[in-house]
Amino acid sequence: MKKTLPIIFAFIIFSTVSFGQKGVDPQTRRIRQESVKTNTGNNDNATARSFDWGKGKTKTREMLANPYRLNSRRDVLIGNIISTLKERKILIDDAASRTNDGIIITQPFVFAKGAVISQNEINRYAVLQASDTTWTRGQYTLTIEVQSIDGIQNNVSVTAKVEGRSGNGLTTEWTTLQSSGIAEDEFLSKLIETVTGNSPDAPQVINP
Repeated sequence: MKKTLPIIFAFIIFSTVSFGQKGVDPQTRRIRQESVKTNTGNNDNATARSFDWGKGKTKTREMLANPYRLNSRRDVLIGNIISTLKERKILIDDAASRTNDGIIITQPFVFAKGAVISQNEINRYAVLQASDTTWTRGQYTLTIEVQSIDGIQNNVSVTAKVEGRSGNGLTTEWTTLQSSGIAEDEFLSKLIETVTGNSPDAPQVINP
C-alpha cells in the first residue's frame, strides 16, 4: 500500500498539470488569433492609406496643337518668344531670322553629349529606325513662325530640325532625323506659360 501511494499521488499531479495545460492552450490560441486579426486589420488600413491618392489621379496631357493660337499683340508675342529662348539658353541665329516677318530661327541647341545620354535623348527627340548606330551627340534647330490672325490673335508654329552625330572613333557624321515633336512641344509649353502665366504641364486632376 505504501508503494502504491506515491504512484497514485504522482498520477494525480500529472493529470492536474495536463488538464491545466489543455485549459491554457485554447485560451492562448484564441488570444493569438485575436492579435493576428487586430494586426492584420491595422496593416490593411495602413496599406489603404499609403495608396490613397485623393479624389483624383494625375493626368498626362497630350501634345499641344502646333500651330498653337495665342492671344497677344504680335510684337509682344515675338518679344516673349525671344525671352523664352533666352531662358532655355537657346541662341537666335540673327542672320537667318526675320523678326519683322515673324520668323525666328535658332542656332543648333545641343541637348545631349556622350554615347550613353545621347542614345536615350535622341530616342526621345527623334523617331529612330531600328539600327545599330551609336549616337554620341544630339542637337536641334528651331524655326518659329508667328502668323497674325487679327490684332490680338496669332498662330505660332514651331518646327524642329533634329540631328544626331555618330562616329566610330575615326570619323564622325551628322544625320538629320525625323522629329518626334517633343522639342516643339517643350518650347510651346514654356512659351504658353510665359504669355499666359499658366503652364500646360501643371498637374491636372481627374475626379473619379
